[in-house]
Amino acid sequence: MSEVSMAMPNDINMEVNGIRERANSLLDESLRGKLGQFMSSSSVSELLANMFEDMSGDIRLLDAGAGVGSLTAAFVAKAAASANSISATAYEIDDVMASHLGETLELCGELLNEFDVDWSPNVIREDFIKLAVEELTKAEFAPSFNKAILNPPYLKISAKGPERAEIKKVKFETGNLYSAFVGLAVKLLEDGGELVAITPRSFCNGPYFNDFRKLILDECSLNKIHVFNSRKSAFKTDKVLQENVIFHLKKGAKQVETVQVASSSCAEDPNPEVFEVPFSDVVSLNNPDRFIHIITNEEEQKVAHAAGGLPCSLEDLGIQASTGRVVDFRTRENLVQDTCEHSVPLIFPQHLQNGGVQWPIEGSKKPNSLLNNESTEKLMVPNGTYVLTRRLTAKEEKRRIAASLYKPDIADVSVVGFENKTNYFHSNNMPLDEGLAKGLWIFLNSTLVDQYFRQMNGHTQVNATDLRTLRYPTLEQLVELSEQYDGTNLEQNRVDELVDSFR
Repeated sequence: MSEVSMAMPNDINMEVNGIRERANSLLDESLRGKLGQFMSSSSVSELLANMFEDMSGDIRLLDAGAGVGSLTAAFVAKAAASANSISATAYEIDDVMASHLGETLELCGELLNEFDVDWSPNVIREDFIKLAVEELTKAEFAPSFNKAILNPPYLKISAKGPERAEIKKVKFETGNLYSAFVGLAVKLLEDGGELVAITPRSFCNGPYFNDFRKLILDECSLNKIHVFNSRKSAFKTDKVLQENVIFHLKKGAKQVETVQVASSSCAEDPNPEVFEVPFSDVVSLNNPDRFIHIITNEEEQKVAHAAGGLPCSLEDLGIQASTGRVVDFRTRENLVQDTCEHSVPLIFPQHLQNGGVQWPIEGSKKPNSLLNNESTEKLMVPNGTYVLTRRLTAKEEKRRIAASLYKPDIADVSVVGFENKTNYFHSNNMPLDEGLAKGLWIFLNSTLVDQYFRQMNGHTQVNATDLRTLRYPTLEQLVELSEQYDGTNLEQNRVDELVDSFR
């Protein structure tokens, strides 16, 4: 084989990167965001291509949401020396991208000609979801692909949108285009086929992706995961702050016992850290929703064992976590800026400070109180001791879960309101015992909980469902925590010292 042909696989990735940059410059940036279009650089594309395990024989490749064809080009460059033939089906509906996609596929053909590999490209300028569902619902359906490589669009699907209606036809439910694309691609793969995709990390946890996780974990073996240490790493030029993950699935295969997890500072990092993780640590048997925990090193594995191995669920403790009932814009007429007769405290995230509740806040942009009347009585809870957390945290904040202790002496009232951007812990809609609440507050503010939560949650939102998924110490241990901790000022070292004694 000549030196020229040996160099060509790398050359094609560089050429396609230039095509991508030209196409990017022609796209409307705001429209790209609205359509969820973020193209893969050559370095990201090569990462995906390198995850495939077998590139020999006759390859039938699916690239849904192909863009300019960066992923297909990287795959072809990787497979050129080992494949007999490559048939590539690329779906792309955007005019700008499709015009550049043709150029990329021509380059692929030129490369494969050097290696005497048969090349059959096919560009489909139609809706992938619609056509995939049509194919899957045919009586004579037979899987037509043995490889799939995807960087799907990242966009929420309306509950009443046409995409949601289509995917329901194949007994699949999801709320985002990226999980719809990957789920349908899995269904189109033959047994033994491989899929590699780069997507947001959000599918790893939360109720919105339960059906998607069930699909990929029931039908495939999860073999490899690659994460980036920075939110900006995967799509730096597109100003994407979504935390992304690359994963490798093998359709119809028995789940491997050990998952290979790689982490790197960026796609160009020449020395990613690779850690072998037991699948039982990645998807815990304790979690019926099958959250996917991404563990990148030995210390994180210790955290997973310590936090995931705690003895109790919230249900075991007789405690519930709920989202605050008051949606401020739905009851504007009852909002009070400060306080007045017949008003009660309305606790917003702004009031949750340094582990406690600062109320009222003078000159606040948000109201401090809510009128207590017939129209608001169902929005209230009895005044008493509760543990509160913010539902949203800024990406620069040190902690994802920051718990605050709400105590009833904040105001001489019988009821209180918690705003919808807070979560609150209660016992059957009643306040918590003071000792139990304080122990729970200490536990939730521990470094152990924060580290564990980050493993299973790639975004800054903390939902009540996430809090229900955590494992907790026993009732007795929580009360003991309370008794051993003086006061209610947060001292992180003391909190961690006490909670770490349960490891």
